Amino acid sequence: MAAITVTPAANHQIGILCKENDCYAISLNIKGGGCAGFEYEWGTMQVEEIEANDTVVCCDQGNFAVGAHSLMFLLGSTIDYTKSIIGSTFEIKNPNAQSSCGCGVSVNFDMNNLAAPAI
Repeated sequence: MAAITVTPAANHQIGILCKENDCYAISLNIKGGGCAGFEYEWGTMQVEEIEANDTVVCCDQGNFAVGAHSLMFLLGSTIDYTKSIIGSTFEIKNPNAQSSCGCGVSVNFDMNNLAAPAI
């Protein structure tokens, strides 16, 4: 199983965002908060901000990064990018999520079922 899978649509959009934001990577991490207990936190990173145990997925025109502290929550996830008549967004298909809020940002996990990845 791949640590994180980035679909072709997400790969393309990551490249666009890296170029527009003049950054090395688009990042996704988990932080406490939100109505379900945790929140997905998107950001940008420069190459010097990448730490040794972070996971970096190389994309065509940029990179996608997950901090080492967030990997156990995102392990096995698929990152997709969808467009519709009402907007566009990255979608996170996370097999570790126990529940999520309708907002698509807040998520909850069964902490007993999370396994720390071998690094």
